[in-house]
Order: sequence, then C-alpha cells, then structure tokens
Amino acid sequence: MIGEPQPAVVELERAGLIRGDVLDVGCGTGEHTILLARLGYDVLGIDFAPEAIEQARRNAETKGVGARFEVADALNLRDQPGYDTIVDSALFHIFDDGDRPRYVASLHNACRPRGFVHVLALSDAGRGFGPQVSGETIRDAFGVGWELEALEPTTYRGVVTEVHAEQIGLPVGTRVDEPAWLARARRV
Repeated sequence: MIGEPQPAVVELERAGLIRGDVLDVGCGTGEHTILLARLGYDVLGIDFAPEAIEQARRNAETKGVGARFEVADALNLRDQPGYDTIVDSALFHIFDDGDRPRYVASLHNACRPRGFVHVLALSDAGRGFGPQVSGETIRDAFGVGWELEALEPTTYRGVVTEVHAEQIGLPVGTRVDEPAWLARARRV
C-alpha cells in the first residue's frame, strides 16, 4: 500500500482502457476505486478482508469521494453483475497454481463478454518483494475463454516493510518500483 494509485493503473485510465462498469478486485485500501469514482466511473471495490474494506471506506470519506466497497471473495464472483472492466492490482500473483484457475474462472464469470481484465502482477524478474509470476504463467492462465491482447513489462510501486527489508536489502519505508507485468485480457 502506497497511499495512492499504482502509476500503471493511472496510465490505463489515461489511455482510455478502462470503460463502462468497473470492478476493482482485491481493492485493499481503495486507492484505485477512489480514483475511478472521482473520475466518474461506476466502480465497485471488493476485498476479502473486512479490515481493508473498512479502511477503504474511511479513505473515500476522508477524500470526499462517494466510492462503493464490499467484502467479497475473488475466488467466487458468481453473485457479481457483469463488468465491462475489471482491475486487478497485485492480486493475481498471490494465488498458487491450484487457486489461480479458480480465480481466472471467477473473473470470467464477473466480466461481460468482450469486457476486459487488466492484471498488474509482480514479475519473476524482481527481487522477491512479494509473490511473483512469469509472463508464461499469465499467458497460460488467460487461455481458454480469453484473448490475451497485451502482456507488457511495467513496474509495481511499493513500500519496503519489515517482511521485505532483509530480503531485498533496503531499509523499511523505502519506496521501490519493482518489475511487474501488465496484462490485458478480453473475455470471449
């Protein structure tokens, strides 16, 4: 959590790649939901952690933005209406090989036909800032039922915590831009 939207997500919006009804899956403390609501999108932020949703609501209130948040399980999005755009910032890479297919199937269920899922995931070219995935893992995950339109290297901005400090050799509180993947998959 950096207290602001990921630069890669900001660029997606500026490039016109976020459209229609939006789901911010794994929204955490709500930075992307708040940004998109402020810009006029009909957006819902969801997270599995009730504490994160409570903090996201406080963040939106503090910023004077009427953003919507709900506690929900990203592995079970059956009850969600269809979305034109789904934004995943740092959720895909936390799933292991067993849960990843369930997650992608859940995204497929929540995404309208011809809608997009944008995935920002830490790259296996990084220093171990968090769980990491290869480009091949993303390609494989978004095979059946999807058209992978883009898979590009980018960065994920983070703040070094005690968990990462020793492993990556930087002091706690240091801002880092770690290697990441930005994928755009269209539901077919």
